[in-house]
Amino acid sequence: MSDTPEITQPLHPSILPLLDPDYRAFHEANLLHFVSPHLLPWSPAIRDRPAVPGGSEPLKVAAVKDFKLTHTSVRTFTPFGTAPEKGWPAFVFFHGGGWTLGNIESEAGFSTNMAERAKCVVISVDYRLAPEHKYPAAVEDAVESLQWLIKNGKHELKVDTSRIAVGGSSSGGNLAAVLALKAVQLSLPTTLIFQLHVVPVTDNTLTTSTPSSSWSSNQHTPWLSPARMDWFKNNYIPDPAQWTEWEASPIFAPDELLKETPPAWIGVGELDILRDEGVGYGERLRGLGVEVEVKVYKGAPHPIMAMDGMCCACFLAMFAGR
Repeated sequence: MSDTPEITQPLHPSILPLLDPDYRAFHEANLLHFVSPHLLPWSPAIRDRPAVPGGSEPLKVAAVKDFKLTHTSVRTFTPFGTAPEKGWPAFVFFHGGGWTLGNIESEAGFSTNMAERAKCVVISVDYRLAPEHKYPAAVEDAVESLQWLIKNGKHELKVDTSRIAVGGSSSGGNLAAVLALKAVQLSLPTTLIFQLHVVPVTDNTLTTSTPSSSWSSNQHTPWLSPARMDWFKNNYIPDPAQWTEWEASPIFAPDELLKETPPAWIGVGELDILRDEGVGYGERLRGLGVEVEVKVYKGAPHPIMAMDGMCCACFLAMFAGR
């Protein structure tokens, strides 16, 4: 019997020549034998390992605080320096993990980089996760996080509540896009100034059978395979009738909401199955008069932002380009 561990995440020959070389080296050194959670019997213990390996160590910031909400909590990161006269700008952030994985510790490297480099207070939301808490629980937590910030940000965090942006990665990008729409729908007492979405989920109806889509052309991509994405989606939204609701798939939001959302930056990976829905969301916004910048990172599979610790060229380009 061989002692060689089974290769569970091989790199498909069709993808090899297209991959970012830093990602390819990291994958071959660390991920070939990594068993994807969708292949394991479900247990909350799956969350004990990083949702995405290869993240960077958090930067030092001036203050880190946790605050309790009704069902969950937020962690805030305040940068070094003196707050502007009206207070710090704020960035509400939602981690990735397919609405199933991740926690308040997730993507702290990104949150602290954002706090220090953009000189803003970052509010990372520890939203409830599926399958224990199905859609729309995470949406409810997202809305409450913004309502909490509007009410408490000035005296708790020295935040200028007229300068709030939202953003997230993957499933977190989905929640951030939905939150930007909910802020309009609910007529919250502030206007968001920006939305940032990295490899976001915007259309939960897509499959490998969707003609001429990145779900089809990138079906052999590493890490986020179609089967894994379907597992995430079915954990979070098991009822297919809800996949077209805009709180689940913001690309289906009505024009009257989309056109009132703030300027957007959307970053997608060339080799991600979610590429086209991110680009398509940007096109919908731009067609309604919203200022949008869309970046497609050559050679990048889905988890590129969360793997910032391995110094992929495309991740560094993302930070340098914004």
